[in-house]
Amino acid sequence: MKQYQKKQFRKSLKYAWRGLVYVIKNERNFRIELFIALFVIIIAIILKIKSWEFIMTLLMISWVLVAELVNTALERVVDILEPKVHPFARLIKDVMAAAVLFSSIMAIIIGLVIFGPYIFNLAEYFL
Repeated sequence: MKQYQKKQFRKSLKYAWRGLVYVIKNERNFRIELFIALFVIIIAIILKIKSWEFIMTLLMISWVLVAELVNTALERVVDILEPKVHPFARLIKDVMAAAVLFSSIMAIIIGLVIFGPYIFNLAEYFL
């Protein structure tokens, strides 16, 4: 890789990191989702779920977090372009929030399908 490309790549990583730090510091929902993601990963490790289930779990976690990142970015763009409350500005924000909600609901459903049998077996063991 040429020196210029390495420098550009490092800059890109720096900007991405800065964006991630901003979202963690300023977006309560992202912090909540990140906490839940870490909790789910720990539970997955404790329950020793199958590797394909773990991969699916990581994909769903990523999907929700990416949806939240896109939602945050789009909200900021809408705020800049339309400082007053315009019906379309509100609609754009609502649709993005719905996208995050939908991805979260699907992640929960898939999580129940994956973790349900493990939790059920664990409950049977103790009862």
